[in-house]
Amino acid sequence: MPELKVEVSPLAAFYRWERETPDRIFLTQPVKGQVTDYSFKEVGQQVRRMASYIQSLDIPAGSQIALMSQNCAHWIMADLAIWMSGNVTVPLYPTLNGDTVGYILEHSEAKLLFAGPLDAWDEMKKGVPEGLPIVTLPQGPEGAGIPWNEAVKEVAPMTGNPDRDLEDLATIVYTSGSTGAPKGVMTSFKGMMAVPTGMSQILPMTPEDRMLSYLPLSHVFERGVLEMPALMFGFHIFFTEGLPTFLEDLRRAKPTIFFSVPRLWTKFQSGVFAKLPKRKQDFLFRIPFISKKVKRKILEQLGLEHVRYAATGSAPLPPDILAWYRSLGMELLEGYGMTENFAYSHANRPGEARVGYVGHSTPGVETRIDENGEILVKSPGMMLGYFKNPEKTAEDITEDGFLRTGDMGEIDDEGRLRITGRVKELFKTSKGKYVAPAPIENKLTAHPMIEACCVAGADQGQPYALIMLSEDAIQDLKEGVEKDAFETELAVLKAEVNSGLDPHEHLQFLAIVRDAWTIENGFLTPTMKIKRNIVEKNYEQYLDKWYSADKDVLWE
Repeated sequence: MPELKVEVSPLAAFYRWERETPDRIFLTQPVKGQVTDYSFKEVGQQVRRMASYIQSLDIPAGSQIALMSQNCAHWIMADLAIWMSGNVTVPLYPTLNGDTVGYILEHSEAKLLFAGPLDAWDEMKKGVPEGLPIVTLPQGPEGAGIPWNEAVKEVAPMTGNPDRDLEDLATIVYTSGSTGAPKGVMTSFKGMMAVPTGMSQILPMTPEDRMLSYLPLSHVFERGVLEMPALMFGFHIFFTEGLPTFLEDLRRAKPTIFFSVPRLWTKFQSGVFAKLPKRKQDFLFRIPFISKKVKRKILEQLGLEHVRYAATGSAPLPPDILAWYRSLGMELLEGYGMTENFAYSHANRPGEARVGYVGHSTPGVETRIDENGEILVKSPGMMLGYFKNPEKTAEDITEDGFLRTGDMGEIDDEGRLRITGRVKELFKTSKGKYVAPAPIENKLTAHPMIEACCVAGADQGQPYALIMLSEDAIQDLKEGVEKDAFETELAVLKAEVNSGLDPHEHLQFLAIVRDAWTIENGFLTPTMKIKRNIVEKNYEQYLDKWYSADKDVLWE
């Protein structure tokens, strides 16, 4: 595999656009209906002043500086200022509880905190150590520290173009901690810029591209596929205020590149079906002179009519939903990556996608399958290691430099990778048989009534599935649809799923739960994956009753 040559740092990339296209808009931020544009020159002035302010605090060079905020224009500015001042960014998810905030700030040895717009500041501030300096971004928590605009007002902008070595530590990203304490993944500037360097060989990008930033910038995916490419190619980033204005913000951005997660792609489709039922769609799609107009109108309603590249990741998207988007002329490309390789691992290429596969290794990436079926990946985005945890680093990286992903997989004849489950998610029934839950869950979540599910059953005779209903299904119940109708449809689904499984994998029952599994209540990671240990523990009190009920479908 040819080596991927990364030749420019994030700062050097930004300086280019600041110098060559100072008046071009870089960031667009809506606030309460008012939209503010920031040119490369304006961003540069703010970043340079904040970098000077940071240095005025006499923080030792190379220190960790925490950044805790929802996505916004000043998130990007703070990131650049931290680097320009010679320090390391530690992003925190904007929905963490106080205990986790406290752990990360203490473990990372953070010397300063940037606090931006946060819905849960009252909870999160409980973890902020007393005496830790705080700079509040615009729309950040009032009275929590010195406001950004006040901090930059009295300092002169940093001059010149101070850069960082590509091998320097750029960021420490703490994993979501689905089990145990979060781990601090250390990534270099070279590792971060490997993403746009390599991905541009598959999906060419230009300064004319546009993206909407709404997936958490605190996660490597958004920084890898949005922040780093925007810095490298100088394109326009739009932000959103949140769910109430999301479609409005999306239509304003008119993105040419749009990456999302399965849950949102599913919600988009459900919204379209609510206005234009599938049966009517299918009829209109068969009429040649109307079909094209209808499909274009659907994409315009979603704000996606200008999209050149669309991708999905974090979990499989049901084949029928992939097929629907492709029928609109939008080829959704599935990809795969991890925090430990800055999400730079695998991606489907346009025209070469295979449903159920996450694609080929991206440029510079090597992949092999271990004897136990585990996927091993060597990536230019590979972490430097876990912060203050050399033992875990040695455990997760092989002697020849491959990351043990923890995922199981297989590679087809064309070199495309398929994820078949998690090594550590395998559980054994009381019959001594192993069950891989992920493939079964994928079959279940393909049904429109199911928003999410968790297949479990360790030490039980047969596995079972916990089911969280979709919003549409919950609305149907509120509007008077009988539970019996739900039970009948789900019982049929259970039988269909079981018919494709080995006998030891057959689900004994489906249990519909009342709780909404969210990031905020701890059931989901920030990347929308279920926290199995949390979910299973929450419902274990019902297991004896459920197993003895001898029914296909049960309610919590």
